[in-house]
Order: sequence, then C-alpha cells, then structure tokens
Amino acid sequence: MKLDVNALGTFYRMAREGAGLAAGRLTHMTGVETRVGVTKLNFMRGREIRRDFGETDRVGVRVKLSGAIEGHSLIVFERENAVRVIETLLAEADPDADFDVDSFDRMSKSATTEVGHIMNSGFIDGWADVLETVIDVSTPEFVEGRTADPFFDGIEETPDDDDLALLFQSRIEAVDTEISFSYYLFPNRTSMASLLERLRASGGIEYDKLDGFDRMAERGAEEVAKTATTLTGIDTSVEIRRLNFVSLETIPQQVPDERLVSVAFEFDGVPSGYLVFLFDEESAHEIVDAMVPASIDEDGFGQMGTSAIKELGNIMASGFLDGWANVLDTAIDHSTPEFVHDYGAAAVDPVIVKLGANQEFAFVFDTVVVADGREFDCEVYAIADESDLERALNDLDVDRIEETPTTAEFQEVDTV
Repeated sequence: MKLDVNALGTFYRMAREGAGLAAGRLTHMTGVETRVGVTKLNFMRGREIRRDFGETDRVGVRVKLSGAIEGHSLIVFERENAVRVIETLLAEADPDADFDVDSFDRMSKSATTEVGHIMNSGFIDGWADVLETVIDVSTPEFVEGRTADPFFDGIEETPDDDDLALLFQSRIEAVDTEISFSYYLFPNRTSMASLLERLRASGGIEYDKLDGFDRMAERGAEEVAKTATTLTGIDTSVEIRRLNFVSLETIPQQVPDERLVSVAFEFDGVPSGYLVFLFDEESAHEIVDAMVPASIDEDGFGQMGTSAIKELGNIMASGFLDGWANVLDTAIDHSTPEFVHDYGAAAVDPVIVKLGANQEFAFVFDTVVVADGREFDCEVYAIADESDLERALNDLDVDRIEETPTTAEFQEVDTV
C-alpha cells in the first residue's frame, strides 16, 4: 500500500467536509451553535489509540461501513458531554418528561443512539460527496465503558498494540457550552489500499516505510527524554506520540492559548524541515531552575535562563536528528536554536509561515515528554518537507532501524 500527499490531502478534505456536515446536523437537532475543531489523519500505534481513551466514562455509537469504504465509524462522547446533549434533546421534545441520564435508561440510550447515528451519517455523507460514490452504513449500536475495549470489541480493523494504523479523528465543539465529542474511522486495510491507489497521483511512500519512519521518531523521542534527564536531573519519559498528517494552518490551533516558550530549529539534509520544542511557561522555569538555579526570574528568563533552554533544545535536537541521519545513512544538519517567548500560536507561527510558502500539508511527529513528579512537559513537533520525506523514505532500509545506534554530536550554543 502506497501513500502520497495527493491521496492523503483528499482524505483530509473528506474528513473536514464530513465534520462540517456533522456539525450542521448537531446544530439543527439541538439548536446549539457548533464549530469544527481540528481534523487529523493520525498514524498511531494501537497502544496509543487505547491510551487516548484513558480511564474515563464514555458513551458512543458505532456503525459498520460498506461500499467505497469498508470498516467501522465511531462517535465517542465523554459521558458528561453526552448527558448535556441528551438533556437538550429530551427537554425540547417534552419539557415535563422524567428521564434519568445518569444511569442511561432506555430513553437516554435511544436519544444518544439517534444523535450518534445522525453525526456518523454526516461524516460518511461528507466522505461520499468528495469521492462522488456511495458508502452504506449499518444499524447504529450504542456502546459505553471506561476503557477502549467495549468500543473496539468485535472491530477487526483496530490495530494491535505495536501495529501502526491510519486513523481519522475530528472534533466538533459547541459554542458557549461544554459539549464536544471525537470521531474515529477504522478503515479496512484492503479497502483503504484500493482507495489510496485510486487517489494517488504518482510516486508515493510504501506503508511499511512510513511505519519504519514512525519507529525512528519513537527512538528519537526516547533519546530526547534521556538527554533531558541527564541535563536537568529531572526524570523524564515519552508519554504520548503519534504521526499526524495535517493542514499546516491547523497546527497553531492545537497550541494552548497561554504564555509559551519554544525553541525552534531548521534542519537541512534528507529530509529537511523544522523541529520545535514547546514548553509551557512553568515547565520552562523548572528547566532553568534545574540547570542554573541562581538565574531564576519569575517575570522572564534573562540571558542565562534563555541560554539554558536553548542549550537543552540544541542537545535534544542533536539526539533526535542524529538518530534519523544514522538510520538513513545521510547527513542532517540543524541551525542554531531560535528562542521565542510569546502567547499561544505566536510561538510556532514563524515555522508555519516558512513551510507554508511551499506546501499545504505536512507529516508532523507530535510527542510529549513528561517529567516524573515535577512540572516539566515538552511538546515536540518534527515537521519534514514533504518532497524530501518521500525521497528519504523510499531509500530507507527498515532493517537498519533497530540495528543502528543513536549517537548525538552536540553543537555548542552561542550564549551571548
């Protein structure tokens, strides 16, 4: 199975179209204004998909698909969000009705199933419109549970823990109220391969090569965590990681609207692109306090604090990129770090502007490095130039990934 940007771009537009239809139908049913949140095409291991569910009470509605796309489509609400939707629907239907949403009785389950089915149909109709084809759906099924198991039970398309799956996620948010849900599509691999082949323009990346690159990113993220532990004395580990295919314009939407610190690098070679380490302000202060305690400044970072964060970013970047270069048997150089201390999207906008001049979409390695027992979270965005990435992956020997050691040669950081 081969992937290319043209095919994945079509898939992305299908997902956005479906999310728009689903949002409109939710507004029509509830009278609550809605908006489409970030849509992603994720390449995720099965263990990460299951971790996404956590230990939270959730309810959902799933249907089986046939026709142009085969697989399963799943709408999932956190339980409290489903309650709000049901209360709105049932109250409008009969203001005097006595219903028990806390226990999800027959009436509330029926209402949830109706909402979920109409939402699912919106997504699927959007896909069918873009493809100019027909996709059939089965009778909807209500599901509830605290883990992913009840939702995935009986779905053959869900991946095992170590398998890399192509997963579609969209989020719709209600304006001025806390109602939101997530959408998942688990396509049948054979069906997906056939559709991708029809949409592919030329060239493309073999799926197993992308799987290999994902494992390279995982090793790079582990190297980042080790480096952070060594330099700061704070035990860190990789908690969440996935490979997203997204529109560049949506990346800033995923960044929290708060004061952030970013350390960005441009890397050059095969592949080329950008690497960004993003810290919330408190985490950045933790790093400075751990590396140069005497320089702590609650109102800013000063010269020594800024230098410390840039040094950490520089060494983490070397560990991340040198591992790629070793496996690809090539050279990847990176620039000196660019430090930004600003609100929300402004911390990543410079990178997005530079990439956006040449491409609309990007593969983004989205990783979180977390500290044990201390406030230190670091989001890692590795965004490769799409043409370079295809060239690099076509030359990738996947057998080298586990055999090649990750060794980093650190560049000195200019602290002036």
